[in-house]
Amino acid sequence: MSSFERLSAYQPYGLAALRIITALLFIEHGTMKLFSFPIPAMEGSLPPLMLFAALLELVGGILILVGLLTRPVAFLLAGQMAVAYFMAHAPRSFFPVVNEGDAAILFCFVFLYLFFSGPGAFAVDSRKTA
Repeated sequence: MSSFERLSAYQPYGLAALRIITALLFIEHGTMKLFSFPIPAMEGSLPPLMLFAALLELVGGILILVGLLTRPVAFLLAGQMAVAYFMAHAPRSFFPVVNEGDAAILFCFVFLYLFFSGPGAFAVDSRKTA
């Protein structure tokens, strides 16, 4: 067995790290819109679509963080990020680095991966029931 094959034993823990760090970063987008923390996302009250996105980011991010309902929530959040990219970023430029949509693309595909892979270790979804 090669040393790379031995790393497969740690796959659930690597997946958990990806899930947890992604969730923490995603939650921050929601807190920025809802609570102006760590910085305000915009001045004034949020338009309804932005408020809905902020709630998805906060609540969905928390569910992904703890690994509860990971697959359906990840699917929903991947869709949200695809919509966000095509509504808010793509019209500004074809290139993600120019339209500042690279984070939306990465979140979309990480959530899609979580939809297909499941939550990994340290997740409520992974608990064994007796």
